[in-house]
Amino acid sequence: MIFKTIIVVLLLVVVFSLGQALFFLIKDESKSDRMLKALTWRIGLSVFIFILLLIGQAVGLIQPHGL
Repeated sequence: MIFKTIIVVLLLVVVFSLGQALFFLIKDESKSDRMLKALTWRIGLSVFIFILLLIGQAVGLIQPHGL
């Protein structure tokens, strides 16, 4: 249960980072790299979540099921 909670929290952080990048795209008029940093965090966290899911499935923390 704790593993799934960690995944959900990380997904919320990814969505927050995406929203932050959108905000910087719209409102940031000073040619800073804050949007690039926010998108870099989003990509890094997404890769980390994918790796966590692969590890969780390999050790049996999560079980795939059919529809």
